[in-house]
Amino acid sequence: MSSENHKIKVGVIGVGVLGRHHARLYKASENAEVVGIYDVVPENAQRVADEFGFKVFSSPEALAEQCDAVSIAVPATMHHAIGMQILKMNKHVLMEKPLCSTVAEAEEVVKEADKRGLVLAVGHVERFNPAMDFLEKQRSKTRFVEAHRLCSYPPARPGQHPRGTEVSVVLDMMIHDLDLILTMMGSEIERIDAIGIPILSKTEDIVSVRIKFAHGGAANITASRVSSEQMRRFRVFQDDAYISMDYGKHTGMVIKKNRIGLANKEISLNEKNALADEIEDFLRAVRETTETGVLSLPKVPGEQGLRALKLAVDIIDNIREYNDRYGFKFT
Repeated sequence: MSSENHKIKVGVIGVGVLGRHHARLYKASENAEVVGIYDVVPENAQRVADEFGFKVFSSPEALAEQCDAVSIAVPATMHHAIGMQILKMNKHVLMEKPLCSTVAEAEEVVKEADKRGLVLAVGHVERFNPAMDFLEKQRSKTRFVEAHRLCSYPPARPGQHPRGTEVSVVLDMMIHDLDLILTMMGSEIERIDAIGIPILSKTEDIVSVRIKFAHGGAANITASRVSSEQMRRFRVFQDDAYISMDYGKHTGMVIKKNRIGLANKEISLNEKNALADEIEDFLRAVRETTETGVLSLPKVPGEQGLRALKLAVDIIDNIREYNDRYGFKFT
């Protein structure tokens, strides 16, 4: 779809660390025309505009009026307010994860998009990671999953929370792995046991959780934003195989039982830009919906973003009930 007349007119609301990449990749896409950008901090918007040659708009509404579709990459606590505003203007939305900061807000956003027949994609970018491409093909007979997602504390920002810390690390980071595990398991959840504590922020900075599924499967997940070690690792134990994937390094290993013992296979996955693929998938869904008049779903639609959010909120509730039960207080 290279004709200028067929390009989707897009804008980006919020051009911080992640929103800047949305804008950059839209500009690089032959399927999009970047109308402009908006950020609540004018200096941020102007810096990105100068870097890529974008027009800066004075409000989200002014930008959305001239667009077919919009990426929203603002703090999670603002997703509902801005998302509803843009959807009510009949614009398609790619919402960064988490879909919203509460289940009630997310349900309202999903309902609004569905009512209007609009594409609502959620930025669970790991679904587009080459490691997940492989894991989805190998997901049968999965019995146990172990995931670790660790990073250092984000730097301070003048007048704002450090990036992501307006919400728990469960919503900021772990939600990626929750979405992957729900996709892999395909079963109802039977029990959650979680523990977590705030260290540098007012919400949980490190969390460990064990999830038992109704079909007998289980998952152990750890997320920390106060680690000296960087890690994004996902390990899957199946009836007849063990798969270890490092979806930061795009490498992995498969150990599989056969008639004579164990067979080992190293996996070197082709590099690709997962966010670019996410954006192209969103543009595809918008184009198909526009051309046919029938809603075309993105790879991660609003309902799946809501599914992951519900589990994340259940984990946070479990943590806080545990801390209250044992009298743990954090300041």
